[in-house]
Amino acid sequence: MSEAPPTFSESWHRIANQRLSLRPGVLVRRQTFRGERWMVLENPLSNQFYRLRPEAYEFVARLRPDKTVEAAWEECLARFPDTAPGQESVIQLLSQLYLANLLQYDEATDSAQLFKRYKKTRQRDLKAKFLNVMFMRFPLLDPDEWLVKTMPFVGKLISPFGALLWILVVGMGLWVVGENFTELKDQTQSVLAPGNLFLLYAGLILVKTLHEFGHAYFCRKFGGEVHVMGVMLMIFTPIPYMDATSSWGFRSRWHRVLVGAAGMIVELFVAGIAAVVWANTAPGNIHNLAYNIMFVASVSTIVFNANPLLRYDGYYILSDLLEIPNLSQQSNRQLGYWVERYVFGLRRAESPAQRVRERLWLTIYGITSGVYRVVVFTGILLFVADSLLVIGILMAVACAISWVAVPCIKLVKYLAASPKLERHRTRAVASTCVAVSSVVVLLQFVPFPHYFRAQGILESRQWNQVVNETPGYLEALLATPGAEVKSGQELLRLRSPALEHELAAARASVSETEARLRQAMQEASANLRPLTSRLEAVSKRLAQLETDKKELVIRARQDGIWIGSQIKDYVGRWLTRGNSLGVLVDPAGFEFNATILQEDADRLFQSTIAGTQVRLFGQAERVLSVKSYKVIPAEQRLLPSAALGWGGGGEIPVASDDPHGREALEPFFQVRAALESDRQVSLMHGRAGKIRFKLPDEPSDLSKPTPGGEKGEQVQIP
Repeated sequence: MSEAPPTFSESWHRIANQRLSLRPGVLVRRQTFRGERWMVLENPLSNQFYRLRPEAYEFVARLRPDKTVEAAWEECLARFPDTAPGQESVIQLLSQLYLANLLQYDEATDSAQLFKRYKKTRQRDLKAKFLNVMFMRFPLLDPDEWLVKTMPFVGKLISPFGALLWILVVGMGLWVVGENFTELKDQTQSVLAPGNLFLLYAGLILVKTLHEFGHAYFCRKFGGEVHVMGVMLMIFTPIPYMDATSSWGFRSRWHRVLVGAAGMIVELFVAGIAAVVWANTAPGNIHNLAYNIMFVASVSTIVFNANPLLRYDGYYILSDLLEIPNLSQQSNRQLGYWVERYVFGLRRAESPAQRVRERLWLTIYGITSGVYRVVVFTGILLFVADSLLVIGILMAVACAISWVAVPCIKLVKYLAASPKLERHRTRAVASTCVAVSSVVVLLQFVPFPHYFRAQGILESRQWNQVVNETPGYLEALLATPGAEVKSGQELLRLRSPALEHELAAARASVSETEARLRQAMQEASANLRPLTSRLEAVSKRLAQLETDKKELVIRARQDGIWIGSQIKDYVGRWLTRGNSLGVLVDPAGFEFNATILQEDADRLFQSTIAGTQVRLFGQAERVLSVKSYKVIPAEQRLLPSAALGWGGGGEIPVASDDPHGREALEPFFQVRAALESDRQVSLMHGRAGKIRFKLPDEPSDLSKPTPGGEKGEQVQIP
């Protein structure tokens, strides 16, 4: 436990004779957190909220222009001798209220000081916007008047009737998803295809606009005001946002939770409607738009909005459920407390948590959210830099300033001038130097696992395509798909009435020509040569048609397993010539055909490969060993399968004018890896996966390039 702060302070003389009070416009509300009463101060001008303990508010409430700070403190101390704040706590409290523009002075200079503090606040906000380049916000309008006018209609849905309707629609959507799960899964593979990006973004804008209005209407329903709505550039992608900070003033915790969850409630409702529309429309723009809306309103809601480690809806919901306002800031302060108390040796360091359970929550959240944000933002930087190099560099510079330069400057100032470290400065500096040196040594000299991955396709060593050489109606399956067949065995039988007519006509033409030829031998020898030529032509035509008739029965060209997963759906259909009806694969051996991009080619050719392994999509928990592999050194552009390109749900960019989706935009190298058999893994021709090449362990050389929320924070004043 930290020691209690001292009652008296050496700096008390600086404020003891000041005469000040809370500004008239400040609103005061009472709230209960974890069974304890707190007072919340609202600044309507900045739409910010500040939380005070009752004993601190007892002192603040006694501040008046006709009373000095010392008189108010002595009065509070006389009435509450056990709980009244000490002089040091009063100094900290007044300094925070002063910076928040909540205090009023009778002096004439206070107006100038107020404007000066306002300018500093604006500069701080602009600086924060610049440093937070990934999530810049631009307020556009005040929707409060519109919300008030439409609340009599929309407000009826925020009721038990609306909850029942929501359950019905979402339940219907879940039923549709369950009935069409296979088709949904197949369409998911092309959600990031270039041709779908416009509809995906359109669905995103529509869903997120309804999402933000959901927050706004719920907030207005429970008595809050919404005066800010605009556009946020999330990784340079414009999406709507709104400010629901006024919900911090709600006394009911569940009202605050509902405001935080309102966006997700609306999105799931929209997803249910979109699922029904998708299931009842034919392929087309409406069908695809409904699918994209369903995808955005369900997957993104679960992955992003419901995630409490990012400052979106889930963060505020968790903060309200735990009754820990400013969860992110408090967790950072808690981690700072552990460092000051047990690393720097500050015995008087104060924890922001009052209970052991709260300290545990803050510590866990601080560590997990910090690690998660670094991983997410690093991934975003790499993704943007890979697509837009200049913008990626600008983002990296801004992030380096905000994540590295600014914290380092603050740390140096803290170590050099913080009064807290007056008697512990040497230990604090030494501990910091040891920690920094340890990180540098760890990254610069300690070997770490090093590897890279490449996408590929599983192929049989011997296989050929089953195609129909003659057009016709598929009449019957003569062999069961998935069964082992022998070379020459009949697989399919087609029927072509047109071919039968052509055969009959050709036979009649041959008979006619032969009869005329015999007649010419007896009566007109001059006609022998043209009739002979004609007989030869019609005989060839008859032979070709008879060959086409034989090919109406499709036979296996090699021993193996016939794979034709959808061939049963083709029975009775007309098939043009050259349709792919499946493949014949030799189950004796499979190879993994991987595509190595240019950025990984140098490591493949110049490094020693310490090991390789393959994992297939759908059974990624099983590792397939590689017996040997062969690198094809020539650059290639034609992918082994369209499944590896963007059009088929793969990772490799392909040319937009390629109808087959196999022409890569950039050249690549091929690696053919022979796999060890594994009875627990289903080896199927055409199955996609990834191969991992393990490189020798090496340090993470620091010189090498390495491949916000919707509500304002509530400031807690002790």
